[in-house]
Amino acid sequence: MVERDNVAEPKTGTDDIIGLLKSRMIADALPLWSGEGWDSQAGGFVERLDARGKADMAAPRRVRVQARQIYCFAKAAQLGWYPQGGEIARRGLDYMLTRAKAPDGKPGFVHVLAPDGSVFNPLRDTYDHAFILLALAALYQLDRDAQVRAEIDSLMTFFDTQLRSPDGGYAEGVPASLPRRQNPQMHVFEALIATFDATHDQAFQARAGDLFGLFISNLYDGQKQVLGEYFEQDWSRIEPVSVEPGHQAEWVWLLKGFERITGCPTGKQRAALLESALRYRDATGCLVDEGDAEGNIVKLTRRCWPQTEIAKAWIAQAEAGQAGAAEEARAALVRLDRHYLQHPVAGGWYDRFDGEGRSLVDAIPASTFYHVLCAIAEADRVLGA
Repeated sequence: MVERDNVAEPKTGTDDIIGLLKSRMIADALPLWSGEGWDSQAGGFVERLDARGKADMAAPRRVRVQARQIYCFAKAAQLGWYPQGGEIARRGLDYMLTRAKAPDGKPGFVHVLAPDGSVFNPLRDTYDHAFILLALAALYQLDRDAQVRAEIDSLMTFFDTQLRSPDGGYAEGVPASLPRRQNPQMHVFEALIATFDATHDQAFQARAGDLFGLFISNLYDGQKQVLGEYFEQDWSRIEPVSVEPGHQAEWVWLLKGFERITGCPTGKQRAALLESALRYRDATGCLVDEGDAEGNIVKLTRRCWPQTEIAKAWIAQAEAGQAGAAEEARAALVRLDRHYLQHPVAGGWYDRFDGEGRSLVDAIPASTFYHVLCAIAEADRVLGA
């Protein structure tokens, strides 16, 4: 199926794109993912919907997706977009704590659950735990529940005793593995910023500062202005360097958040990362999935989530006062809508296209909800009427 046959022409210009996407999030996406996206029999959020918008009940359930959905509904409740979102998030947390937390008697959360709630993969994965922390922070910010704060403290003990690496940052998981990736470090950084916002506990600010130091010293190549993806145990880069422009854009937004909570200036790095990320675009203006350190495109496929992150990058720059950034952010949201969000299932999305504009994934993955909701929420916060 070719993209141009799949997606209608934009029904809106840049002026009203934020209001349009916000209204569709409230009217379509949040009801879809709290209804069809929740398993009313066994509990828990489903991993994906099929092309018709029906739950795939047979798919194993990644714990990171459970956490992302908890975050989304807690965030939607906090924003006043979906008042019942808080209760949905709490039900999701109860399921995750009951099924995924130490079911084998070992500390931490397992990696994947079977549809019936049994353990499918017992690995302890750092990326997963980053999103569990993010979910807990969103719920704690919503109602300051003491039990949620206790879960945050318990999780941080797990980070400190099981995941922290003597070479800096955090191991890939338990058991540790190679190569090391920047992606889990980035999401722990994100979760620590969110947890500081929720608790105002300076310990989380300090932990975020440690990861900012890792970013400056190892993850980011200031000479080539690119973010590496894969590393040896000592954080030396694995050559040839793989560049994911979506992650570069994501760091722009995160660095603005770090600057907000610490006062540490990040404008130079943000500007360089954004300029570099924009080299990796195809004819549609969308970010592709992968490039190299010299600015060449390596993979012409393009997923949905990098388009949300480039919008957030421009939003961060608009909030910092960069001229023209607000217009670029709105244009990025129009592209996101044009190519990915105008799906036959209201509240769904296309996940990935090839270089010819053909859809590569029939299902609608739940994991993308976090990216879409965050982009719309940030656009409304910074640029909304």
